[in-house]
Amino acid sequence: MSENLKINETHRQRCAYVYIRQSSPTQVQHNRESTDRQYQLRDRALQLGWSATQIRVVDEDLAHSGSGLVSRQGFGKMTQEVALGRVGIILCLEASRLARNNAEWYRLLELCGVTDTLLADLDGLYHPGLFNDRLLLGLKGTMAEAELHVLRMRLNGAIRNKARRGELRRGLPVGLLWGEGEGEVVFHPDQAVTGAVRTVFEKFAELGSARQVWLWFQSGGVSFPHRRPNGQILWVKPTYIAIHAVLSNPAYAGAYAYGKCRWERYVDETGRVRNRVRHLPQDQWAVLIREHHPGFIDWATFEMNQARLAKNAPPPARQANEAVREGSALLQGLATCGRCGRHLRVYYQGRNSTPGYYCEQNQAVAGRALWCMRLGGVRVDRAVVETFLEVISPAGLEAALAAQELGEAQDQAALRQFRLQVERTRYEAQRAERRYRAVEPENRLVARTLETQWEKKLNDQRAAEAELARKEQEQKLQLTPDQRRQIRALGSDLKRVWEAPSTTDRDRKELLRTLLEEVRIDVLPEEAKAHLLLRWKTGAISELDVVWRVPRPAPIRTDEATIELLRRLARHHPDRVIAGVLNRQSRTTARGQPFTANRVSSLRTHWKIPCYEPPSQPPEGELLTVAAAASQLGLAPSTLLRWLNDGFIGGEQVTPGAPWRIRMTDQLKRLIVPEAPAGYVAMPQAMRLLGVSRQTIMQRVKRGELDVVHVSRGRQKGLRIRVLDDQPQLFDQPSAAHV
Repeated sequence: MSENLKINETHRQRCAYVYIRQSSPTQVQHNRESTDRQYQLRDRALQLGWSATQIRVVDEDLAHSGSGLVSRQGFGKMTQEVALGRVGIILCLEASRLARNNAEWYRLLELCGVTDTLLADLDGLYHPGLFNDRLLLGLKGTMAEAELHVLRMRLNGAIRNKARRGELRRGLPVGLLWGEGEGEVVFHPDQAVTGAVRTVFEKFAELGSARQVWLWFQSGGVSFPHRRPNGQILWVKPTYIAIHAVLSNPAYAGAYAYGKCRWERYVDETGRVRNRVRHLPQDQWAVLIREHHPGFIDWATFEMNQARLAKNAPPPARQANEAVREGSALLQGLATCGRCGRHLRVYYQGRNSTPGYYCEQNQAVAGRALWCMRLGGVRVDRAVVETFLEVISPAGLEAALAAQELGEAQDQAALRQFRLQVERTRYEAQRAERRYRAVEPENRLVARTLETQWEKKLNDQRAAEAELARKEQEQKLQLTPDQRRQIRALGSDLKRVWEAPSTTDRDRKELLRTLLEEVRIDVLPEEAKAHLLLRWKTGAISELDVVWRVPRPAPIRTDEATIELLRRLARHHPDRVIAGVLNRQSRTTARGQPFTANRVSSLRTHWKIPCYEPPSQPPEGELLTVAAAASQLGLAPSTLLRWLNDGFIGGEQVTPGAPWRIRMTDQLKRLIVPEAPAGYVAMPQAMRLLGVSRQTIMQRVKRGELDVVHVSRGRQKGLRIRVLDDQPQLFDQPSAAHV
């Protein structure tokens, strides 16, 4: 059938759509001939009888793939117009321009057949409603999809073959460059760049955490190189992601890796097929060539770093965190249950945040869920520490000498980076000066621009030199002779170093992990002790017992809970009322008899508890219920109850189970303020200034080490912490004469 016979007046009364598409931005930028050929399809529409006002050019999908994995707005709008019967003909260069997947291709053919819409390419004009044309169009769509598969297989095969030899040139991280030879990788010629990368690995070996390395860069103001796509190096403040990427990249360990991730298809919530990247474990990488090029670290160090990063990551559900965190529980991550072998979890209780350990493997006993094991951590930690110090005491002098050497060289990496930065800014200023002096004096427009750039480089140089001078002036690592003598003396008494105020709980945990692999704890209730099995990293085993409950003969005496209740009741009630309260709670004397006023009086006399005396003057503040106190303070009752449990405020309770009562004093009223006073900051800022977690700050507030107020107005309500600047140090700061 002739092409003109397929076109009738109903087709020409509707619009003609010219669909233009290329798969990538590179094709749009460089393959201009293909783009021009597609735009020339307007002329063919004019030849087929459509007027210029009826022709619509759809070029919104330039640089978008037709594989169906990306959204094409132009194709979607054109499909909607076809479904509404507003399109008479669609012109394209070939079938692959419309779609490279049969799902979209056959959907378009079905709509065109229903709405009597024509399709045209360079080979001819087709009517999807006719069997022969539909068959031919189906073959064209299948060939377009097959062509994409064949091209991809050819390209991927060549890429993988070259990658197996380690010669495929892909993007290298900052600090490494491709050399002239096949697969040759060399260090960056800029020593400042390589020095910054080496500093990351050195500080990680010292601090043991990617976050601590990042905080070290931030606190010291040390810049880190960032390479642009054009190869230019920019010095910026490093992010945590940048530090973590350096530590986890195998290229820095001298290895060539390819295929570390895999593209996977999935159906999203809207029903569209999309791609996502799946990072693979190391044993599933397509190519891994060790010792391919010189690296900043060796492969063994790289694997140890990955294991350390994995331990620092948040643990899965119902597993203990093995990373070193803040907190006084020294065996966190090391203690395991002697019954089921699980890692013990840590808890803190009381106003002093006393640590303890428990195994969350609960067992159903008599219809109740009981913990597999739970015990306090103070005595256990003390016993392990004593054993640890006893083991390392012979190496005390060597440790002191090593600490002295580390103290003198600890921050040399930062100073080295600042010196390289000064050298780099000096070079850039000299280069800007040469460019300024090379310009002709008559060319004032260029001369003024170069002069401005020269002045900016000089300002950068002066700022870098000033920063270097300040860092050298503030360097605190040059120990005085007195401090050297102190360190040598402490080498023979490591217990003083362990208990020093400047030795943090995090430092103590790091020291324990250097030698201890596991501490297995088995509680023996019948013997009132805990049996500890210490497994050292050398393979040695140590065993010790910790008495966690001192056995005593059971005397004939009133139980402690009754005596404690008597102490509280004696402040508010006479003996007759106290006897009635004790009897209502089914409490008895040591002989099992009910309480009377005389027996309560005898018990008070024995324990030297004063009797009740009505106060001559009423105590300060009115005694209110929690609801009434919350109403006066403008807070929710749940907030006051939470403060009572946390120990922020005090309350009175006559007996366990009785309602809490709060005395409305001026001190309590001053705790609620409309605006934060000077020196009080929000919790996130306090965490950043003190360098500790929220849990540690709350523990210090409970112990009274930090002042706190509650802001009751404004958008940012809540607690405000007063941050103190003075922090305890092991040594006094060196005097100005020694700096």
